Amino acid sequence: MSRHALSLMIVACTLATPIMPAAARAAERSITVTGEATVSVAPDNANIRLGVTSQGKNAREASETNARQMTNVLAAIKEAGVADRDVQTSRLSLQPQYEQGKAGPARLLGFQVTNQITIRIREIDKFPGILDRAIAAGANEMSGIEFVVSEQSKLLDQARDDAVSDARRKAELYAKAAGVKLGPVTSITEEGSSPPRPVVQAMRASAVPVAPGEQLLRAAVSVTFELTP
Repeated sequence: MSRHALSLMIVACTLATPIMPAAARAAERSITVTGEATVSVAPDNANIRLGVTSQGKNAREASETNARQMTNVLAAIKEAGVADRDVQTSRLSLQPQYEQGKAGPARLLGFQVTNQITIRIREIDKFPGILDRAIAAGANEMSGIEFVVSEQSKLLDQARDDAVSDARRKAELYAKAAGVKLGPVTSITEEGSSPPRPVVQAMRASAVPVAPGEQLLRAAVSVTFELTP
């Protein structure tokens, strides 16, 4: 075989040998773990939905009765220190009321008016007193209470930092067990922050008993580390 033919054969063999991309080689020397962290915090705001339901023989009577009661409720809430910007009408309805359970055409008995508002209470310690004032002023309907953490984003940042630390701790354990060393981080992906989970703790106020408890804010991240010999 000539020297020229031998050179061509060597070149052909070299080109036929697959060359693994750097990214693929790095992927073979990496580890991906999930880090989690939670922050427990007491709510500092509250949203409450309450209102007035009134009946009357006709629509006008029901509406006027409801308007008087609701005016008293709004005045009581304002006197308790709730700002106008924190009060919003959430439901207003007028419905006829019919006699039930009898055969034949339903007989109209009157009308029912419901006026419901949502109140944001920014000082949670005032919540029981505000609720008591509203009830004393004529509020006779309440459909829900929601306790809120106002600085949720900042608190989640703390949980995110702790989640990355948790991921590094786990990766170091795996690397040590495998007899390799942990290299730099190559990627971080947030897996989504869970909505606050209530942790109920009973708290009885001097007026209305309420339980704002605490909320758990959770952060989770997926972190990939490079491994070195």
